[in-house]
Amino acid sequence: MHIEERKVTVREVTEGYFNDAEEGVVGYDEQLDIRPKYQREFVYKDKQRDEVIRTVMKGLPLNVMYWVDRGEQYEDDPNEPRYEVLDGQQRTISLCEYVDGLFSVDDRYFYNLPGDQQAQILDYELFVYVCEGTDSEKLEWFRIINIAGEQLTDQELRNAVYAGSWVSDAKRFFSKTKGPTKDIGANDYLKGTAIRQEFLETAISWAASAEGKSIEGYMAEHQHDPSAVMLWNYFCSVIDWVKAVFPKYRKEMKGLPWGLFYNEHHERRDLDPKALEERVSALMADEDVQKKSGVYEYLLTGNEKALSIRAFEQRTKRAAYERQGHKCAICGEEFEFEQMHGDHIKPWSRGGHTTPDNCQMLCRDCNLKKGAQE
Repeated sequence: MHIEERKVTVREVTEGYFNDAEEGVVGYDEQLDIRPKYQREFVYKDKQRDEVIRTVMKGLPLNVMYWVDRGEQYEDDPNEPRYEVLDGQQRTISLCEYVDGLFSVDDRYFYNLPGDQQAQILDYELFVYVCEGTDSEKLEWFRIINIAGEQLTDQELRNAVYAGSWVSDAKRFFSKTKGPTKDIGANDYLKGTAIRQEFLETAISWAASAEGKSIEGYMAEHQHDPSAVMLWNYFCSVIDWVKAVFPKYRKEMKGLPWGLFYNEHHERRDLDPKALEERVSALMADEDVQKKSGVYEYLLTGNEKALSIRAFEQRTKRAAYERQGHKCAICGEEFEFEQMHGDHIKPWSRGGHTTPDNCQMLCRDCNLKKGAQE
């Protein structure tokens, strides 16, 4: 890992400044990618933004900023900026916007200031650490530095490490608030937001899992691909499959690991949407099912634990314990109350409910054996 400390003036950073809501933000004579395409938009509030300008006006130091030197990636595509801001995006945009005359501080725009005060701002030196190294070195370093201001997400860190044509194209699909994911109705199934790269992270994690890879491994493999169409096509297949198998949308479907379900079950021919909807409806209405979002996992995998079936109340178990004379209902041995477990006489999976008349107390061993048989 090579880390270089630099002093860069505001004048240099604001040279060639360009800001587009979707196409990104560049500066430093178009050699600095201040906000890559389709990454999160400017999030500083006016008060924070103004304090950055006041700090510079007073000649006080701002926190250190971090840039990434794209190195070989830049040499492969010199039309792209050589550097990318890892930390300091908000402060950099605040300075550029002020010098560009887009807002005032204390009722003074930059162009209202006397020449010497303008020069003081433009000649102000920013302390920047520029890093260049292997992907693993950069990722580790990015995770441990003390990020000032708005915390970067794990995926934003990965985007910096594996920056290239593939990541840029993937952001086109997954990182726009009103982009392609919204167009196909996928936002209803995803948790998080597009602008913080959570949609992109989810899509990559699903695709990586299908290939037995980690997110980092998948991104490393595709870093220099010219486009991310393959990832997008996979993602669309996941959403199409969900809509076909479970056509009635419910809020409980949001944020489930649909890609993982798709990877394991999309080739099954026994998934009847009409029959599944009937079961979904029944389970949603079942008072014993405590975790409604687990209904879909249960129907696909049979994992009853996903439903968090309502357990017997303490008083119900105590009544059964006394009724049984402190003995296990199966082996007949006597146990302390704390050594026994409340059990459904008729299992929930066979129509039994969590009611007093369906409760029996079993010792630990008998409870485990009965659970295994069910």
